[in-house]
Amino acid sequence: MICLLLLAGFTVGFINTIAGSGTVISYYLFMFLGLSAPITNGTIRLGVILQTLVASYNFKKQNVLELKKGFKLALPTVLGSILGAQIAISIDKDFFEILVAGVMLLMGLLLFFKPNRWLVGSQILQEKKIGLKQFIIFFAIGVFGGFIHIGVGIFLIGVLVLEMGYDLIKANALKVFIVLLYSPFALIIFIMNDQIHYGIGAIAAIGNIFGAYVASHFAVNWGANFIRWILLIIILTFCMQSFNLIHL
Repeated sequence: MICLLLLAGFTVGFINTIAGSGTVISYYLFMFLGLSAPITNGTIRLGVILQTLVASYNFKKQNVLELKKGFKLALPTVLGSILGAQIAISIDKDFFEILVAGVMLLMGLLLFFKPNRWLVGSQILQEKKIGLKQFIIFFAIGVFGGFIHIGVGIFLIGVLVLEMGYDLIKANALKVFIVLLYSPFALIIFIMNDQIHYGIGAIAAIGNIFGAYVASHFAVNWGANFIRWILLIIILTFCMQSFNLIHL
C-alpha cells in the first residue's frame, strides 16, 4: 500500500505541476482505500501544499515565476478558497463535477483552435492592473479550489493565459504558486472539521514532492507547446471520466 501511495503521489505531483487535474488519481485511490469522500477531499490538500512548494521554488530558480503578480492574484483566490472549503464540508459534488467537465471541454477546444494565444502571450495584458473583473474571476476559482480542488489548475492556466496574457510556461508557474498560497487556508478548514487522514496523506505527499520536482524541470525545458498537448490529453481524459465514458 505504501508503494502504491508513493507511486500515485509521484504521478499526481508530476501531472499537477505540468498541467493540472492529477489530483483525481489521489481522490479515487484514497476512496478505494476506504476514506470517505469528505475526508478524501481534505486529505489530498497535504500533498498539494508540498508539491506546489517544491515546484514554486524550482520555477523561481528558473526565472519563470513572477512572485509579485502571484501574491496579488492569490489574494482573491485565498478568500474564495475559504468559502469553498466551507461549502465542501456538506454539499454534494456530483452535479458540480459534471458542470466543471463541460467548462473544461470548452477550454480544450480553445487550446486546439487558438494555439497561438497559449504559446506566445501578450505583454500588454500582463502589464494591465488587476481590476474588479479579475478579482471576481480569481475569487470564483478560489471557491472552486477550496470546494474540490480537482481541475483548479486547468482553470487557473486558462485565465492566466486568456485573461492575463501569459504564455503557458509562465502561466503554469503562476498557477502553481497561487495554489500554494491558497491551499493552507482550505486545509485549516478541513483540519478543524476532522476531515484529514494524516497517515495516507503524508505518505502520498512524499511522492507528490518528487513528482513536482521532476515536472517543474520538464515544464520549462520542453516548452509551452509540450504543456499545451499535455493539457489537451488531461482535459479530454477528465471530461470522459466525468461523463462516465471511462473509469479511472
